[in-house]
Amino acid sequence: MEIVNSILVWAMKKRIHQIELFIRYPEEVQNDWFINLISEAKSTHWGKKFQYNKIKTVADFKRTVPIQDYNSLKPYIDRARNGEQDVLWPGETKWFAKSSGTTEDRSKFVPVTPEALETCHYKGGKDLISLYIKHKPDSKMFTGRGLVLGGSQEINKSNPQSYSGDLSSIIIDNLPVWAELHRTPSKKIALMAEWEEKLQVMAETTAEQNITTLAGVPSWTLVLLKKVLKIKGVKTIKEVWPNLETYTHGGVSFVPFKEQFDEILNLPKINYMETYSASEGFFGLQDLYGEAFDGGLLLMLDYGVFYEFIPLENLEDANPKTLGLAEVELGKHYSLVISTNSGLWRYQIGDTIMFTSLYPFRIKVTGRTKQHINVFGEELMVQNAEKAIQIACEKWNAIITEFTACPVFMDDTNKGGHEWLMEFSKEPSDMEGFSETFDATLKMLNSDYEAKRYKDFVLEFPKVHKMPPGTFYQWMKGRGKLGGQNKVPRLSNTRKYVDEILLD
Repeated sequence: MEIVNSILVWAMKKRIHQIELFIRYPEEVQNDWFINLISEAKSTHWGKKFQYNKIKTVADFKRTVPIQDYNSLKPYIDRARNGEQDVLWPGETKWFAKSSGTTEDRSKFVPVTPEALETCHYKGGKDLISLYIKHKPDSKMFTGRGLVLGGSQEINKSNPQSYSGDLSSIIIDNLPVWAELHRTPSKKIALMAEWEEKLQVMAETTAEQNITTLAGVPSWTLVLLKKVLKIKGVKTIKEVWPNLETYTHGGVSFVPFKEQFDEILNLPKINYMETYSASEGFFGLQDLYGEAFDGGLLLMLDYGVFYEFIPLENLEDANPKTLGLAEVELGKHYSLVISTNSGLWRYQIGDTIMFTSLYPFRIKVTGRTKQHINVFGEELMVQNAEKAIQIACEKWNAIITEFTACPVFMDDTNKGGHEWLMEFSKEPSDMEGFSETFDATLKMLNSDYEAKRYKDFVLEFPKVHKMPPGTFYQWMKGRGKLGGQNKVPRLSNTRKYVDEILLD
């Protein structure tokens, strides 16, 4: 295994020069990809409709093709799912990543082409390792196995030649040989459909292996780790997998989970590796470590993705103006718009991001365009909530596992407010004090929230409920949303989720 480790480490180092190239010439690399995407798609049904053969510049593209969302692309995606070729991208698309539906219940089926798997998703995985090895050239990650916690998939009923499922299952089912040799457990186990049974079998299988790398959504990974501890009859993962070197996470903020991982792993030298990977593409990854890492992820510019950015204040405009890399500013919130070699064109992904660095371009995901609370003009973002919870937990010696929130609407007798459901693995020493710290920190982080809370004129003191252990797990299970990329929705402008949980 030492020889294999040395060969793979050497191979990963070769990619660093190419990464440095797009860091040095970001606009040029993005323009090259723009031209490539337009050229490749000009003979598709979509390309013919919007006359891609006449598009020569980004300005032409913006004038010709409107901003899209899933609903506007759905008729084309449905045609591709039914087996029609050359719809959004040349050839036949056989894979569709089923979204978790975190902001709404309707499932979305995002096309995943062979080109996107190769030049985006797999490239992202290789680059994450390459940049990690640059940071830690003596890495031994390939001397053991990599445990990947993925989802499941199913055959498309209307077209047996196509498949849909969690992006993680599509990636696992199509992994290159070098990655498959390192990964565990077997595909048969990794792609099992019944989530609770799969977790148990995965825990039983991997508890006896030498796991050196771990990857998965934080909430479900914690469930798996606890099962491993129970099987082995020990208190920390260090006693089971002493050589565990990295944990790769993404999809949700790691802030509410870090203390739980520190405690359950008990591996002081573990390297937490953050990514920005979605069903629609692999967009960002961690390239800095230690004190240099401020949460900003390197925006990957040579992955078959062309980026545009809508300033949040223009989000509701009928035809919102988009900015390119040369026009963005630090510290401002933008809605991310992408065009990809999976056939997503000027597609508004639904994420909001903020640039933490320019040249090189690094970003933080700050929330979802539909996951915020702005009923009273408070513009409360997920990022504000997660930071306030972190500070309140530190002060009151607590560890939170999950949370969600919604508005309390005004009526004839009551003012407006926010209602929070929070589940803890370690409860605050003083719940009232915790709530006061949480509210005060939100005021400090968000001036709009502070203004609405002034003397309780608009927003009253938040209602914070301490939920019994297992509340969110059982709620997600009841919705058929266990596992894979399914995540608890954090903030909502309606009471739908909170009322469902409180009525369970």
